[in-house]
Amino acid sequence: MSHLDDEKIALIAMGEPVGSDADMQHLVECESCAAEVAEMSRVALVARSSVVEGDLEAPPADVWSRIHGELGLTEAVAADPASIAGELEPPPGPEHEPGPELEPDSEPAAADAGHPRQRARVRSRRRSSASVWILAASMALVVAIGAGVWIARALTPSSAVIASAELAAFPDHPDAVGQAEVDDDGDGRRTLTVTLEGDELADGDYREVWLIREDGQALISLGVLDDASGTFRVPDGVDLDEYRLVDISFEPVDGDPAHSGDSIVRGELDFA
Repeated sequence: MSHLDDEKIALIAMGEPVGSDADMQHLVECESCAAEVAEMSRVALVARSSVVEGDLEAPPADVWSRIHGELGLTEAVAADPASIAGELEPPPGPEHEPGPELEPDSEPAAADAGHPRQRARVRSRRRSSASVWILAASMALVVAIGAGVWIARALTPSSAVIASAELAAFPDHPDAVGQAEVDDDGDGRRTLTVTLEGDELADGDYREVWLIREDGQALISLGVLDDASGTFRVPDGVDLDEYRLVDISFEPVDGDPAHSGDSIVRGELDFA
């Protein structure tokens, strides 16, 4: 009776619909093939239950070195698991390399070992062991990469837009239009990004970005806007519920740090 080949056994173990009715009937009748499928199925089940759901992304190159240092691992596992993804190949050797001779425990065993069916079963078990090793190593690598991605995401704070504003033009600058967004990086660090179009910068002037209190009685300079857009750090401790107005102004180079009174655009932050 011929046995199922190793590739088909591996695919059936992983749940792929490759087996014919005849193959399924063979699994019912053949204890050897059924045992191989069961063994590979256990490996596949363990690996699948450990992988993070969703598409896997390649973690940054320094993630594994940081994990390695945090856990105090040995130099034997210093290599990044993702860097060895292409190195998992079956051990080299001739396609039909004969296995080592089995030392018999008794004379009858020695006679059975020479039987063609017994030799076929020995080779089948050897190929099965190699296939299981390759499958387990491949899935272990997937688990390692998935864990690396999860740790990288955990170590990298996520940024989110928490407020935005449409900046309307002042009468002296009718063609100007602007937008503003406030981002929070997850650790409490906030940045304001502004864009401005439709204004012309005169010689000797520059543009400055401000946060203004709702009552107009206090303001904070965030910096100079050199281009059409710019990102500025919001100082720690500034209450944006209070300083809700974003303003961009023309400022002369006169050494006076106060607002010039020549606003180009202004808008109120919306936290909805």
